[in-house]
Amino acid sequence: MFEIIRKDEMAKGTIVRFDINAPNIAQKIKPGQFIILRVNETGERIPITIADVDRLGGIIAIIVQVVGKTTALMRSLKAGDFIKDVVGPLGKPSPIRKLGTVLVVGGGTGIAILHHITKAMKEAGNTVIGIIGAREKDMLILEDEMRLLCDELIVTTDDGSYGIKGFVTLPLEKYLEERKDIKEIYAIGPIIMMKNVCKITKKYGVKTMVSLNPVMVDGTGMCGCCRVNINGETKFCCIDGPDFDGHQVDFDELEKRNSMYLKDEKDSLLFSIK
Repeated sequence: MFEIIRKDEMAKGTIVRFDINAPNIAQKIKPGQFIILRVNETGERIPITIADVDRLGGIIAIIVQVVGKTTALMRSLKAGDFIKDVVGPLGKPSPIRKLGTVLVVGGGTGIAILHHITKAMKEAGNTVIGIIGAREKDMLILEDEMRLLCDELIVTTDDGSYGIKGFVTLPLEKYLEERKDIKEIYAIGPIIMMKNVCKITKKYGVKTMVSLNPVMVDGTGMCGCCRVNINGETKFCCIDGPDFDGHQVDFDELEKRNSMYLKDEKDSLLFSIK
């Protein structure tokens, strides 16, 4: 059993942060890695990437968006409640090293994953440029935390309610035109966002890493559900990723696979509410 130490509702309550007491995981987990949790005895297992870690306090932070039955159940929990199972760290860590100038791009709840990676990039001695975006101002998360880590930070909203109006790709292309010292880019967010970011960065020849989120069940490479097409080869996101070279990812196939269970997720959520 893993105790919830703190709970914060973000972004109209549809995105929730949990600080969980998990000292063994906190000591070992690295940026980019993930956990699989099960809320209760009869619950499903869901993968969640770590947003932050307090090694001294033994706390890991996760940020989830309410999209299905399990995340809706999680939202009902409060500080002092317990999560049945938390397993990790899983997956390969992000390849953090000193490169010079790096650019990080985050959208939606992808900013949570990006936060942990950005912190490590900064600690490695890099100059970090950040671009984060959301549909609207009230859906933006971790702006203050990212601003503390980044040497420059640009914020975009689709509707123009805050920051620059438009998608994250707008300031991204401007930076790539003006800055020739950017050595690597990390892009994490919705599949369509990562896909469009990689289309742009490929034109400029800048290596771009992405964190993929395919359907995952087992998390240890045995079930094969999280397979992705990387440079024409089948890889398992749970053991080969979740980070991959974005220029090698077949995003079209990933989109199709991830859309297979959208109706089931919605039906499950509606059934749990009734």
